[in-house]
Amino acid sequence: MIITGDDVNGICDLKASFHHTFEMKDLGSLSYFIGLKVISSDGSIYLSQAKYVSDFLAQARITDSHIESTPLEPNIWFTSMDDTVLDNPTFYQQLVGNLVYLTATRLDIAYSVHVLSQFLSTPRTIHYASVLRIIC
Repeated sequence: MIITGDDVNGICDLKASFHHTFEMKDLGSLSYFIGLKVISSDGSIYLSQAKYVSDFLAQARITDSHIESTPLEPNIWFTSMDDTVLDNPTFYQQLVGNLVYLTATRLDIAYSVHVLSQFLSTPRTIHYASVLRIIC
């Protein structure tokens, strides 16, 4: 459980109440949580998913990449009838799921991921190619 706020006394009281009722351990300040690195500095909180991205790229077996100016090709319109159906949609579904979580810190890909997530049940080769464009 993450407890956060600007009322230090209130947080201490809440933790004491929980500790009285439940067996728990205080792990101190938050630094890493479910793929998010949390850095507090000068009254601000910074989130990073660098390790998550590195692990994600390794899982996807992507070692080389090139930079695209946009996550999707401009003026592209997808339908459920484009190209051929992927033989095994599981890998596509995993990639899109990982990208959905990545949008927590990468808002620039949120729309593209949303569009491609609409084809999870029957992804086609053009959808897969577009996912790779986002990743690479």
